[in-house]
Amino acid sequence: MRRQMQLNTHISAKYNQELENLKHSVLTMGGVLEQQLVNTLVALKENAPSLAERVALNDSRIDSMESQVEQECMRIIAKRNPTAGDLRLVMTVSKTATDLERIGDEIARVAKLVTKDRIPASDIVLSGMMDIGNRNVAMMRATFDAFARQDDKAAVIAHKLDTQIDKVYKKVIEQTAAEIQSSPQDIAIWMDVLWAIRSFERIGDRCKNICEYVIYLTYGRDLHSSSMKKTVKKLLK
Repeated sequence: MRRQMQLNTHISAKYNQELENLKHSVLTMGGVLEQQLVNTLVALKENAPSLAERVALNDSRIDSMESQVEQECMRIIAKRNPTAGDLRLVMTVSKTATDLERIGDEIARVAKLVTKDRIPASDIVLSGMMDIGNRNVAMMRATFDAFARQDDKAAVIAHKLDTQIDKVYKKVIEQTAAEIQSSPQDIAIWMDVLWAIRSFERIGDRCKNICEYVIYLTYGRDLHSSSMKKTVKKLLK
């Protein structure tokens, strides 16, 4: 079973284009963020502070894009007075843009770990961080694909990817705690590492939010509501 929410057909072709442009703006943000995350992982793996610095500086671009999307959402609400599915789309875009901006903040925080020369000395911890980061990239791609196609089944599948991210996150936290016990004199460095690991975990949470927005856009119901449980089971068959 797959159900896709289609845009209503309006008398105004311009209105149709405005709604499509909203979706495109969010997907553009997503593309920029995906590259930001990939660059951060390269910087982390290769200890490339110049690349990490570009990631940190580019975060302001994400902030600007989010602001533009919010302004356009407010303009459409004020001018077009959208109802039903159109209103859900505008609100979905607005909330998605907010989560994307926060993903950008989390990526920038990890990048600063490199610029501050605080990459963990432990190969085990660094490998775990890279594992979480690469899983984040895969989840982001799946999430943006579900949003682009407004595909409820794809959104549910992408949503579940966070389960594995959480498992790896807990393992890396335990490994980091062990490293702190063995070298307590480096506690300041390890605290920055812990915040960076937490940022990676939060990226998955933000992607989960976006997947839930896609479900709401399609059904007008929250993914966690009792009425959606049977629907989710059918989608995953």
